[in-house]
Amino acid sequence: MNKPKHIAIIMDGNGRWAQKQGLKRIKGHEAGAEVVRSITEYCAKNDEINRLTLYAFSTENWKRPRLEVEFLMKLLEKYLKKELPTYLKNGIRFEAIGDIRAFSSNLQKTILHVEEATKKGDALVQSLALNYGSHNEIVRAFNKLKTKENITEEMLYNALDCKEDVDILIRTGGDKRLSNFLLWQAAYAELFFLNTLWPDFSAKELEKIIHKFKKIERRFGGLK
Repeated sequence: MNKPKHIAIIMDGNGRWAQKQGLKRIKGHEAGAEVVRSITEYCAKNDEINRLTLYAFSTENWKRPRLEVEFLMKLLEKYLKKELPTYLKNGIRFEAIGDIRAFSSNLQKTILHVEEATKKGDALVQSLALNYGSHNEIVRAFNKLKTKENITEEMLYNALDCKEDVDILIRTGGDKRLSNFLLWQAAYAELFFLNTLWPDFSAKELEKIIHKFKKIERRFGGLK
């Protein structure tokens, strides 16, 4: 039976959820942050799940309206500070992937502080993809290697931000694309595209996906 060791989620639909409620888009992002907490706590209690990677802010998200980007930066910093006790209580290790150098110095300090404070967490790694794009990650990985040797898959993998294959990749919000998210790591991931908007996503729906995943025959290009 398959084990969902690494679950990755493209959290899409915050803005549309807010619009459907007659609210400003920022209210959708606030509601989405609450769902992040509940899903993370659920995963931390599931012994089969080692890592939860959430697409929080992509390299392309800078194209959004300036005020929305500024709000997202403030929301991220507020979320991390607020969630630190939750991380510690549940044995969750926080990790950021992506190029955080583009963020303000205060936000960078907060990210690094929470990473350091939670480094002993052993129940789950909650990884937030921040200023992340898979193309950017792979380019940075090549630049890290700085070698004249022939580069192997193992060498490149070890230079990536995220060094674990994805088992389950979920996208909420109705679109059916990967949007430059963990393209290398998701090579053999099982993909689940949901119409559910992210603020309406629940641990119960995740549980159903895991149940389906366990019954899938995963061949990884071979035969069984």
